[in-house]
Order: sequence, then structure tokens, then C-alpha cells
Amino acid sequence: MKALTVKQPWAWAIIFGGKDVENRTTLRRYRGELAIHAGARMHDFREMPRGVHAPEEAELVLSAIIGIVELIDCVESSRSKWFEGPFGLVLAKPRALKTPVPCKGALGLWNVPPEVESLVRRRMR
Repeated sequence: MKALTVKQPWAWAIIFGGKDVENRTTLRRYRGELAIHAGARMHDFREMPRGVHAPEEAELVLSAIIGIVELIDCVESSRSKWFEGPFGLVLAKPRALKTPVPCKGALGLWNVPPEVESLVRRRMR
């Protein structure tokens, strides 16, 4: 299973807030199932798009896989309110885990260790 580390609150927005595009600086060829890992640090909080209300900072999980999505495309433009570019990973079918699975993240797309993947699969809703 591949994973992507995303700082909070953006990891939350992908799984719970309807964020259908994750902005990146490089194109990705990978397509398929992708674990969303909430990074160890928070991103400087910017306002969410209209109609999206993130939880309080203290309620956001860090350093854990919080859900699974499908990575269906990588684009250079999009009408999504989440797209800022230069590239966007187009995400679909977000599924939250029953409880987050703590683990270390990494830069770029990374492989989830087998023992962590086993826990992730058992915690799928």
C-alpha cells in the first residue's frame, strides 16, 4: 500500500472535509489506493474554503494514518476549490479508519510497512 504524508488540517480535509485535490510540486504516475498519513507537524492554518469547518487544532490527529482514498489522476489545472497547483493529485472515495494508526511518515509517496498496513485494513470502516 502506498501512502502520502499531508500536514494537518489538510489530511483531515481530504478524509472528512471533501478535499478532492492535494496540491504538489511534482507530477505522479501512481494511480490507485492511497493511505493518507497526517504528518507530525501542523501547517500554518489558513482559512478553509467556504462551507468547510475544520475541527480545533487540538482535535486533529498527528503522526498517524487516518484514512484511505483513491488517487485517480494528476493534473495541471482543475476547477476544484482546493486546487492551487502547480500540480494536483485528484482524490476520490475517502474512507476514514475507525481509529488512526500511528506511524512515521515520509516525503513523497511511500510504502506502508506490512505490519502497519495490516492494522490499517482491520480499522477500515
